[in-house]
Formats: sequence, C-alpha cells, structure tokens
Amino acid sequence: MSFEIKLPLFEGPFDLLLFFIERDELDIHDIPIFKITNDFMDYLKQLENLNMEVASEFILTAATLMRIKAKMLIPRTEKDDQGNEIDPRKELVQHLLEYKRYKSVLAELSEMEENRLKQEKRGNLEDEMKILAAKTSVELELQDLSLYKLMRVFENVMNRFQEEENKPKHTVYTYPYTIEQQRDFVQLKVKEQRVLKFTDLLQDFPDKIGVIFNFLVILELIQLNEIWVQVSDGFNNFEVHASPDTLTKTDSDQDSDPE
Repeated sequence: MSFEIKLPLFEGPFDLLLFFIERDELDIHDIPIFKITNDFMDYLKQLENLNMEVASEFILTAATLMRIKAKMLIPRTEKDDQGNEIDPRKELVQHLLEYKRYKSVLAELSEMEENRLKQEKRGNLEDEMKILAAKTSVELELQDLSLYKLMRVFENVMNRFQEEENKPKHTVYTYPYTIEQQRDFVQLKVKEQRVLKFTDLLQDFPDKIGVIFNFLVILELIQLNEIWVQVSDGFNNFEVHASPDTLTKTDSDQDSDPE
C-alpha cells in the first residue's frame, strides 16, 4: 500500500507558479523570472524546514527556473532561423498556459462527477453479471490450455520484469550550497581583496556544483552592477572587481565604525 501526501493548495509546481502570478498580478506572457524563481525557492525551503519530502516535479521545475534565470543573465542571446531573439521563458509560458486551460475545466468536471454520484445505480446489474458469467465457460478455456501457451505467458511476464528492472533510475543529490550563501561569500571576498581571481574561488569550492553556483552568483552581481569582470592571465581565467559604488559604500562603512 502506498501513501500520497497532497498539500492543501498546491498539488503540483504549476499550481504554485500560477498562484504567484495571480497573487502579484503578473503578466503570464512576460514573467519576471528573477522574482518568481526566488518565491519558488523560498517555498521549497519552507517545505524542507517542515521536514516534508519535496516531490521530484518540484525539483525539476526549480532546476528549469534556475536554467532560465542563468540564460537571461548571460548577455549572449539565442536566435531562431529568421534571426529573431528567442525568449528563454517561451517554453515555460506555453506549459503554464496549457496547464491553466486544463485547470479551468476542472470545476466543470467536478460538478459532472458530483451529479453522477447522485444518480441511482442500476438495480439489475448483479443479475446481468450472473447471466454473462453463465454464458462464459471457464472449463472450456482450461481444456484449451497447453504447455506452449503457459510458456508464452511466462516469457511475456519475464520480459516485462526485465524491462522494469532495466528502466533508468534517477538519484537526486543535495549539495550544501545556496545562491544566497555564495552571493554573501563572493561579496565579502571582493570587498576584502578588491580584486578576486576566479581561480581563487575554484580553490575554495573545487567541485563542479560549487563552480556553477559561484558562476551564477557572479552573473547576478554583474546584473546588479556590484562587480565587473576583466580577462586575466591564464586559460579561462578572469578577475572580479568591485564596482566604484560598492567600494565607496565599503569605505563609508569603515569610516563610520567606532575604533
């Protein structure tokens, strides 16, 4: 026996996204991906704090939102065959619109189901089932059974068993990184050193996921005009510089600190 837990408001990730869109009166055709991604991730954190298991579709949607956010931070845009710029949010918007259309008919279907349950069942159903059972001779089917048929059935069952065993299995790993923590770390490093090489971040977080998080944070800070980058010596290396406004703010904070 399996058990399924459904949240009172959001049974799926698209329900949650539509709630954010309707709550903030956002244009579904022009979704502010930064805001809706942060709201979505905050909701998942609340589920984790309540020790509730996050469904795989929520994790997949969170990864999709992060991928779209990263694409929008990168200045290089993708174009179609006609040379028109491709909006990274297009596929997500199409899925949301399609899901919204299906959801709009749920109320009508629920009403139809409720009306059907109010109807009386056929009183002669049991008698009809007995008549059908009498017309079907089970003994004749057993007489026609052969060893070849049994072997074919056994072979089909084993083939289905092998197919189930060979299906790909996906494992979700949790890494000790968050965008907020890595953003605070990069900001502190830049303020302390003024100039930070990307290879220095690789030494502090050498694994692949750590590099990805730090790179996304750098793109976000560039978008916020808190840092700027410059090509450095070495293969695929660059320097991260604090913006003048950030340095001015840091100096003023230091002057205001009592000795």
